[in-house]
Amino acid sequence: MVSYVSAETSTSGILVEDVLHLTTEDSHQEFVEAYITFGCGQVQTGSFLDVAAPNGLFGLGMEKISVPSILSSEGFMANSFSMCFGRDGIGRISFGDKGSLDQEETPFNVNPSHPTYNVTVSQIRIGTTLLDSDFTALFDSGTSFTYLVDPAYRRVSDSFHSQARDRRRLPDSRIPFEYCYDMSPDANTSMIPSMSLTMKGGNQFAVYDPIIIISTVSELVYCLAVIKSAELNIIGQNFMTGYRVVFDREKLVLGWKKFDCYDVEDRSTFPINPRATTVPPAVAVGVGNYTPKSAKETRNNSESSFAFTILP
Repeated sequence: MVSYVSAETSTSGILVEDVLHLTTEDSHQEFVEAYITFGCGQVQTGSFLDVAAPNGLFGLGMEKISVPSILSSEGFMANSFSMCFGRDGIGRISFGDKGSLDQEETPFNVNPSHPTYNVTVSQIRIGTTLLDSDFTALFDSGTSFTYLVDPAYRRVSDSFHSQARDRRRLPDSRIPFEYCYDMSPDANTSMIPSMSLTMKGGNQFAVYDPIIIISTVSELVYCLAVIKSAELNIIGQNFMTGYRVVFDREKLVLGWKKFDCYDVEDRSTFPINPRATTVPPAVAVGVGNYTPKSAKETRNNSESSFAFTILP
């Protein structure tokens, strides 16, 4: 069973084996078949009873059962992968991608007994205010939004609110965000405080999508897309928007670079071992089920929600 951030929300099911059809991104365009294991959801609880529940879990964590671990141990790829999150809610995943020489990086804080993609954030800049907020956070592509515990949550929220120019709305039980504002007809992004993180090592991680816009019958509302957490800091998909994020499990670093997800450039990958196949191959490209107006929340330390499908 996998538990999520939302109260009493979980999914459980069975593990199944299937074949992943991949193609290399080099000039040779070789096709391979890889046997992988993923979770097939059967029983859902909590908020999954009200919103679309995941059909399954496509494990991307550091454990041996995850898809990247299986692919690298079988010699298909380097022990690294990247995920790109576009502003239109569509992204892609590239197995074996180690990123580029000009990407920014920060080390993972690895707990050998329970390894996760955990990093250290040393500062947060909100608009013109620089906050010294040293904390660790899980980089989790399976979480739609970002979660912070106090005092980081309170300091970020207070700073954002003090610099927001629009009228704050009264709390709405249907919206999980605490700080929401009426968007004026002539609103533009310059009215919304910018946000960036300073990671361990000093590299900057600009947050291009810190808000979510919610459409009502008669108006537009925007919210700071950060949710208060009781015990765990999580950097979710919304903070990764606009980046190619590299999870390098060999160097044990997180890499990131501003990127157009529809673009293709030379990246450092590992030669794969092609196997004969009679099945029409599919490119290892994912279509995310996360949309900017969705308030669905998913999380798991070691696995990402099944937000990516292999295209036929």
